[in-house]
Amino acid sequence: MSTLPTSLTIIGAGPGGYVAAFRAADLGLKVTLIDESPSLGGVCLNRGCIPSKALLHAAHLMTNSTEAKAIGLDFAAPHIDLEKLRGWKNDIIKKLSGGVAQLAKARKITCLHGKARLLNNTTLQVTKPDGAVESLSFEQALIATGSRPVELPFLPKSSRIWDSTDALDLSHVPPTLLIIGGGYIGLELGTVYAALGSKVSVVEALPALMSSADKDLADIVIRRLKKTFSAIMCATRVTAAEETSDGIRVTLKDEKGAERQETYSQILVSVGRRPNTDGLGLENTAIKLDPKGLITTDEQRRTQEKNIFAIGDVTTGPMLAHKASHEAKVAADAAAGYAASYTPKCIACVVFTDPELAWCGLTEQEARSQGINIVVSKFPWAASGRAITLNRIDGATKIIADPKSGRILGVGIAGIHAGEMIAQAALAIETGMKVDDMEQTIFAHPTLSETMLEATEGIFGQATHIYLPKK
Repeated sequence: MSTLPTSLTIIGAGPGGYVAAFRAADLGLKVTLIDESPSLGGVCLNRGCIPSKALLHAAHLMTNSTEAKAIGLDFAAPHIDLEKLRGWKNDIIKKLSGGVAQLAKARKITCLHGKARLLNNTTLQVTKPDGAVESLSFEQALIATGSRPVELPFLPKSSRIWDSTDALDLSHVPPTLLIIGGGYIGLELGTVYAALGSKVSVVEALPALMSSADKDLADIVIRRLKKTFSAIMCATRVTAAEETSDGIRVTLKDEKGAERQETYSQILVSVGRRPNTDGLGLENTAIKLDPKGLITTDEQRRTQEKNIFAIGDVTTGPMLAHKASHEAKVAADAAAGYAASYTPKCIACVVFTDPELAWCGLTEQEARSQGINIVVSKFPWAASGRAITLNRIDGATKIIADPKSGRILGVGIAGIHAGEMIAQAALAIETGMKVDDMEQTIFAHPTLSETMLEATEGIFGQATHIYLPKK
């Protein structure tokens, strides 16, 4: 009878790595957690999700104070203490990272600070900040090294060129800011800097922003972003850039081939992220990479080396913290000998702009392009009592269902707090809920969540607060 492994070594302490470490330790495995940073939590906690949401909260407060004039509340223009704002953001990071470290200590997890490299499928070496090298043997290992921003090689080396990490440092508020890339990271940071006083422009190579979401929902967000930003240039590329005494002069080329030059005091590059799979010594193992540099895994997140797992941004699928955390639990369970598998029916996506955009499951445009028969109902927030009391009717909730089985296949929400609402949709899809199950659920009133109920009622042609003509 074979003996199950009793230890697990994890490379990377982000929302994938530390969650796997905690789960494995709770299941009785001896865990070693290795990370290049002395602060646990990875990019998400230290240089991504958490600091960006802190700054977005500040941006939303400033926007709300300005818009309150429409309902009879006139506030003075906010005074921005940039140093204090930066300190508040950094204190949040310190508190959360310290909490993760305390939880690791309580679970008796060994934490090592340094860069790990696999020597084979049972040995790795850790190069510490002082240059010292330590070799470790392991029974099982898990790779959770995350990703990093993609760089544009034609841009000059300059302090005027930011990636997302630089932008979150909040060193200053530039008078003009060009964001290259209209993905969620760029749009969120653009929302922050526009609120702080920058004139923000966005250039996107694709024909539209947020093209992964349904266009009718994305357009709700884009309409407001057009008022927030100075310019949004889709189907346009930056083909050249040079530093001048005034900033960075870029050459913009649109889909028709027309070129023009503009100068910006600061550039934020936000064109995607690449997996951190280089430098790990994977060539010393049987682990395979796909053409995008991602590690291929099975449903238990095992690589070709069955004692080595991989999760998060180094594997296929969306580069999302919550996806990595879920994979972490699957991998830890499998490492402890349980029959776990990664088979989610949906993964929620949220863009934390103002308003927010969230979706999970099948989008309408995906269904139409794949020829899937669906029934769709959309409820406008202009008919929501709660949205009206919040003076934020710029929203909509959409339900996509199978007309035969009645199962909910997808949900999309555009509007404030959409990210807080999407979890109930993910739960509905994951559990195979039908539209009549949702329709029979009593939602609290008045809430934005009721828009989910009203959208579901629309499937039956019976939405209470909008009139649906009989077909």
